[in-house]
Amino acid sequence: MIRKRVHAFTTMIVAAFVIGALLVWFSSSPGSWYQSQLAQATHTNAAGTATVAKTAYTSNDQATSAYNKVKDAVVTVQNLQKSASLSDGASAFDDQTKDKQQTDYETAAQGSGVVVKIGKDTADIVTNNHVIEGSAAIQVVDANGQKAEATVIKTDTAKDLALIRVKSTAFKQVAKLADSSSLKSGQQVLALGSPLGAAYASTMTKGIISSPNRMLAISQTNNQNVQVIQTDAAINPGNSGGALINLDGEVVGISSAKISAGAADTNIEGMGFAIPANTVAAFIK
Repeated sequence: MIRKRVHAFTTMIVAAFVIGALLVWFSSSPGSWYQSQLAQATHTNAAGTATVAKTAYTSNDQATSAYNKVKDAVVTVQNLQKSASLSDGASAFDDQTKDKQQTDYETAAQGSGVVVKIGKDTADIVTNNHVIEGSAAIQVVDANGQKAEATVIKTDTAKDLALIRVKSTAFKQVAKLADSSSLKSGQQVLALGSPLGAAYASTMTKGIISSPNRMLAISQTNNQNVQVIQTDAAINPGNSGGALINLDGEVVGISSAKISAGAADTNIEGMGFAIPANTVAAFIK
């Protein structure tokens, strides 16, 4: 009786082994149902390589979009002065016998400007008055590095604004002025300009509106009380006259000044100021 049970148990084990072996063999066959299902699950083609779907990524970054809308409308404005080499008698004498050329001048200061109007072969640019004040000549460098001589249309010392014009067809983009009366504290803004001059043209910094309506006192401006926009976006020497824009790529202000030191030479960061776009629009008109 025991032998019959052992024999039956042994027969069951052998049968299970054989059935398992047959299942493995059939499932590994190239044309088997299992292999076809595996091929579909792994999305392979007949050559055995993975099928890759073509996809594209489009950036929706608001700052990048805003920058691209206005970057070509922001230029470098250079204040040119008579070259120091022309100040001595001999050079002055030589200068009387030749035509004045651009080489007679050297860059005394650099700032930024914003293209606000384009004519048939001209472009009008708004900047700060202190950028072009006292210049013997003015040169504008566009976003592509092309240079053009500019003439002054009008200035307003009290508002620290100047409107200059270049005779050139190189300028293709005009900045749109926003309604600055709707600005709110905490609103994100971007500052575009040429800090330290043309070498760093098209530089962008990011911040917020710290106060949409700040009044700078006469003691701070050396002129008169001025209403400005306060921002913590980095504004450095050379940014003066550049654009402060919102995330729609509209100019909300013209960068003008910053507080860099306080009492007892205390270092100050994040206190920059811009002339409101509505003030700029009224000046242009």
